[in-house]
Amino acid sequence: MLLAIAGVVAGLIALTIAADHFVLGAARLAGVLRLSPVVIGAVVIGFGTSAPEIVVSGLAAAQGSVDLGVGNVIGSNVANLTLVLGTAALLTPIVVVSPVLRREAPLSLLAVLLFAVLVRDGLSLVDGALLAAALIGSLTIIVRSARGGDEELTSEVAEYLDGTTPSPAREWTRTGIGLVVTVAAAQLLVVSATTIATQLGLSEGFVGLTIVAIGTSLPELATAVQAARRRELDLIVGNLLGSNLFNAGAVGATLAFIGPGQVADPAVMGPALLLMVVVAAVATLFMATGRIVQRWEGAVLLVGYLATLPLLAR
Repeated sequence: MLLAIAGVVAGLIALTIAADHFVLGAARLAGVLRLSPVVIGAVVIGFGTSAPEIVVSGLAAAQGSVDLGVGNVIGSNVANLTLVLGTAALLTPIVVVSPVLRREAPLSLLAVLLFAVLVRDGLSLVDGALLAAALIGSLTIIVRSARGGDEELTSEVAEYLDGTTPSPAREWTRTGIGLVVTVAAAQLLVVSATTIATQLGLSEGFVGLTIVAIGTSLPELATAVQAARRRELDLIVGNLLGSNLFNAGAVGATLAFIGPGQVADPAVMGPALLLMVVVAAVATLFMATGRIVQRWEGAVLLVGYLATLPLLAR
């Protein structure tokens, strides 16, 4: 048991560091290739920041642990808009900028609803194609609507490029090593998490909803808390909604293509799935009212998350 716990901790640490370097290298290489800031921000960084969920869920599905993979998607989506957004809002009210309300919020909500509908009857190859098509359509809308300029995406890309002229060889190396270590760390995490589930008599779905989901959401939590403390609030909500969009679309499609099948855990298909939809709707409502997430709204999201965790174990 101690070895499995150590494996989870080591896997999460390595996954976080490796995925960060993978995103950094990929974004800088995209800059070298002279892709527009909008494409880099919406597509390259978007996929990169969801790399932990994609790799973890994909490996879980490949090894027959569909419940863990689906639980990771649901748990990550819930954690993003409760644990992460709630914690950041407690530090300071989070302002929601107009492009987020017009663009990311509806697309993220629709992607979550589509994933919830499709996963109810088990994920199939057709479901994977639908999720992938929805993601491509969403990214097309984002890129086209931001052609006239998008300060959020431009600012985010500028942070990754850091105003320097990167060395292509160094960034290719960074990206390649980051990807390899991400895959290895995800494998360690999946094996360790399933071992813990077996030894403690917990379902793989519950482990995916909690331990794995919270772990893969730690980078978003750290980034959001740091941004809230520095009062750099413009990117917090957009990044979280973008993460949920990629989780539902990219990770959901990956699950369907690699390991199609039914989810056996009733807690995942019942309370957890409902919780994901309710949280997405409530968080969107909080954002739309006054274009700000107040401290009390953050408290509601955070307390609601903590209060529902015990229910998911049943």
